[in-house]
Formats: sequence, structure tokens, C-alpha cells
Amino acid sequence: MRAPSAWSVAVRLPDGRITARRDQLARLSERRRVARIPLLRGIFVLGESLSLGFKALGWSAMKAAEEEEEQITRGQIGWTMALAFVFFAGFFIVIPALAAGAVADESGLVFNVVEGLIRLGLFVGYIWAIGRSAEIARVFEYHGAEHMSIHAFEAGEPLSVESVSRFPPEHPRCGTSFLLIVVLGSIVVFTFLGIPDNIVILVGSRLVGIPVIAGLAYEVLRWSGTRPDGALARILAAPGIWLQKLTTSQPDESQIEVAITGLLVALDDVQTGDVVARGGVPAVAMAVRDEVIEGRP
Repeated sequence: MRAPSAWSVAVRLPDGRITARRDQLARLSERRRVARIPLLRGIFVLGESLSLGFKALGWSAMKAAEEEEEQITRGQIGWTMALAFVFFAGFFIVIPALAAGAVADESGLVFNVVEGLIRLGLFVGYIWAIGRSAEIARVFEYHGAEHMSIHAFEAGEPLSVESVSRFPPEHPRCGTSFLLIVVLGSIVVFTFLGIPDNIVILVGSRLVGIPVIAGLAYEVLRWSGTRPDGALARILAAPGIWLQKLTTSQPDESQIEVAITGLLVALDDVQTGDVVARGGVPAVAMAVRDEVIEGRP
């Protein structure tokens, strides 16, 4: 969970207990002047989101390993992330390019459109495929619980399990929507670049170009976010909401409880006081927050 001044992650341990961590994190624009510059700020936001995601995954993995009396080193986590990056480059950049090159002849337009459509198909297909595993299906349930708790918080409703359960698991500001817009935007932007001379230039241009496209996508989403009821905002949100039918699922009550805990831990004292005043907050969520704020393990 990312709040204005902190980020948090909550997990349920194998023994059934919930634990969480909280780290102070001021707005990116307050820490880096360059992050206030349009287009560049989107790249910084993407980088920070990936960094926080890796930290959260690494911490949760280590908590699980502690309970199972295993050891996961930072080196192992680093190698895992490196392999994930190599897989990304091979699966979502090299394969679409090679497939497009086989059918495009000399047409740069055909090459880039086919490449983009294949990348989009691989992206959606990959998400669908991993969702067939029980482990990732459970992750998608937690993803839905996260969105539902945020919906309840933003609507001013109680953060009780019952109240949160009434909201949909899809959310228009999900990172899934952002990624989908980047994939679709790449089809348009790369069309103007023609066919790269060799595979090195192709991979390099995509690795450099995708962050630039992310910067453009961020500005569009940021602008539309100031007009949430506008037509553009609804159009931009629609593909992401459709894709979230794959990346989110209806969670059970225990998962919603973890999501509420994570949200409470991220909030500051004033926001937490407002949430508590609404009533219905699970006692375990408040207990975990108190432990984290007081610095107890």
C-alpha cells in the first residue's frame, strides 16, 4: 500500500498471524526536483513503483522463509530479479520482434503494428496463464482485496470486512491499467521508428523507449485523473478494468483482513483517526498497526 507519506506491506504468516512493515516515503516530487518535470516524473514514478514492489516481495518472501526455517539471501533475491528482467526482454521484446520480422517484409508500419499486437497478445496471455496456478490465483485474490479496501477508504465507508466486501475488486488507478496503456502506446510510438537494423538496436530501442512511453502514459493518466467523470478518463480506464478481470479475483474474509491491515499501517495518525471514527475496523488490524508504529517486531 502506498500512502502520501509512507508505504507498507502486510502478510499473513503460515501460523495465521498477520505482520506488517511500514517505511516513511515522502512524495517523489518532494525528494527529487527532476521528478517534478512533466514526462520525466512518469519515468521516476515507474522506477519507484518497481523498486517498492521488489522490496515488498523480498520482505514477504523472507517472512515466509523465517517461519519455515529457511534462509533467503539478498543475493538470491537480486538474481531472481535479474532473471525476471532477462525473461521480460526475451519474451516481450525479442520474440515479438522476430515474429514480426518474419511477416513484415520491408514495411516499417506493418512490422511495428504486428510487433505491438503480438506483444499485447503475449502480455494478456501471460497474465491469463500464470493465473491458472493456485499460488498466483491467490495473489490475484489479495490484489482484489487491496482494491476493495481502497475503494471503501476513498468512499468514506467503514473499513470493516463486511463493508469492504461490498466493493468491486477492480480499481481504475491500478498499475495494470498503466501497463496496458504503455503496451498500447508502444504500438503507436514505435511505428514511427521503422524497422531496426539489427537485434541489438531493436532491444535497446525498446528498453529505452518503453520508459519514455511510460512517461507519456503517466501524464495522460494524471491529466485524466483530475477529471474522473470525464469521457477521456472513462475511455482510458476501460481497458484496464477489463484486464483486471484477469488480475483480480474475489477474496475471502481473511484476505480482506490483511488488506485492511496493510492500508491502516500506511496511513498517518490523522487518517487513521478518521477511519477508526467510521467504526468496524478489525481489532487485529489495529493491533498490528500499533505494533508497527511503536516499533515492536
